[in-house]
Amino acid sequence: MRRIPIDPRPGWQATVEGQGFIFHTLDDVPYWDESAYYLFGADEVDAVERAANDLHERCLEAAQHIIDTRRYADLGIPESAVPLIEAAWEEEPPSIYGRFDFAFDGKSPPKLLEYNADTPTSLLEASVIQWFWLQDVFPGLDQFNSIHEKLLARWAELKPKLRGDILHFASTRDVEDIITANYLRDTAQSAGLATDFLHVDEIGWSATAMRFVDMRGRDIQSLFKLYPWEWLVREDFGQYLAYASERTAFIEPAWKMLLSNKAILPILWELFPGHPNLVPAYLDGPRGLADYVVKPKLAREGANMALVKGGATIERTGGGYDESDVVWQALCELPDFSGARPVVGAWVVGGWAAGMGIRESGGRITTNLSRFVPHAFKPA
Repeated sequence: MRRIPIDPRPGWQATVEGQGFIFHTLDDVPYWDESAYYLFGADEVDAVERAANDLHERCLEAAQHIIDTRRYADLGIPESAVPLIEAAWEEEPPSIYGRFDFAFDGKSPPKLLEYNADTPTSLLEASVIQWFWLQDVFPGLDQFNSIHEKLLARWAELKPKLRGDILHFASTRDVEDIITANYLRDTAQSAGLATDFLHVDEIGWSATAMRFVDMRGRDIQSLFKLYPWEWLVREDFGQYLAYASERTAFIEPAWKMLLSNKAILPILWELFPGHPNLVPAYLDGPRGLADYVVKPKLAREGANMALVKGGATIERTGGGYDESDVVWQALCELPDFSGARPVVGAWVVGGWAAGMGIRESGGRITTNLSRFVPHAFKPA
């Protein structure tokens, strides 16, 4: 695993915009950064793929454990959401994707930092933008990336299982969320599904019919929502979601609340201590760890985290998340490539590893301002 500086393609901004990627620059600083790339060996890619496949299975076992032992309080899940989760787990409604974030240096096994199981973003850049970069720059190399193809296959597989004639897609009004949701919508349409898009705040609720409706008054019978479940259950209509789920199939399903919560990290360590792709994590304190990270159970993009080393806080991020309900995870330092610290995101589609995307930053914590850097590998 190496980080190799390279000259960006001339006019790369127009190139990626033509591919639908319009948020390539944030505050005049490239978010999509092709001034370097990461080069892997085939064995290193295999290690990431194996880790993602194995941890997906371990996460499903952990979800079953939480349900069987009713450990919802450990995750801070409200009682009103429990019937929704358990019904979704039993009914096995459609699930599309997730992203494991790993610390990986190409030498030691990939180590799980967290699992973005409900509303992962950076999808378009991982699936499409870096693939076209590879074709332009290194057509003789390969890339761990079958995300687009696996999404098409997954939608085709799920088409008979969806409710109604239209699959609605919804997101917040954030540009990245809109583009991510519409990219997924494009893949669904390519797989032969009829779709429509609306913003989350445009979803209507019929109290008489106890169902969601769109702006045209049509029933929303199947809904992909790029909107976290923990937010959804706290909306005014959250108390009715268990009833609505009988009429609306949600993607991702409600049981993803168990896996997108960082409390899954200590539960995984409890169930599978010493697993090569896990690091120690706890619900009740650092338990003697000298170096550790404090993470809110429900937070995104590295917000409200604190890194402690030798008893001293060495890095902290702000944000609007609850710092009173946290987990403690052993500090797993990211590799340092001359000041660039990458996190390897391993995408899972339909339950199987599908590709990789890399976010890097100058600090130890990956945030919403961290860069996306493409990758390649040499075929064996």
